[in-house]
Amino acid sequence: METATILQNNIGIYKMNYDFESPYNISDLNNKLFCTFTTLDNLEGLVSSLSSKYSIMYNKMFALYIKSNDEYVLTYNVDQGNVSEIPDNTILVHRKKETNTLYTINALNELIKSLNGGVVNIKFPIDWKHYRNCILLTQHNELKQLNTKIHKIIEL
Repeated sequence: METATILQNNIGIYKMNYDFESPYNISDLNNKLFCTFTTLDNLEGLVSSLSSKYSIMYNKMFALYIKSNDEYVLTYNVDQGNVSEIPDNTILVHRKKETNTLYTINALNELIKSLNGGVVNIKFPIDWKHYRNCILLTQHNELKQLNTKIHKIIEL
């Protein structure tokens, strides 16, 4: 004779607090680079606010100037342990170290499409020297290249 095992369906067995309103995966921010857009007038206050609210990794922030828009961006790494929200006017970017290129994944895909006849191929080789000292973003599904120069390196 067979014995049946009955498992209880415990509602709420996983106590995950998913935040479906946020477009970001907050739990996957380990050593991700943040890029916050600002004006020159707001730069110092932003540095103070961010460094008091977050644990800035490497104790450095980089202020970059974007001449075409006459605006500034502050780039910094935040320790994931104290990130509960993404600061206003902030995007998550990746960096190509050799050329100081900052880029979003969407921009990378658009760049590959533009260079590869409209086809996204993750193995497509990119000659990064053509994108030295810039931020690659998308705006209305179009690739934007914002050329940057270092305004200052901020030691915390």
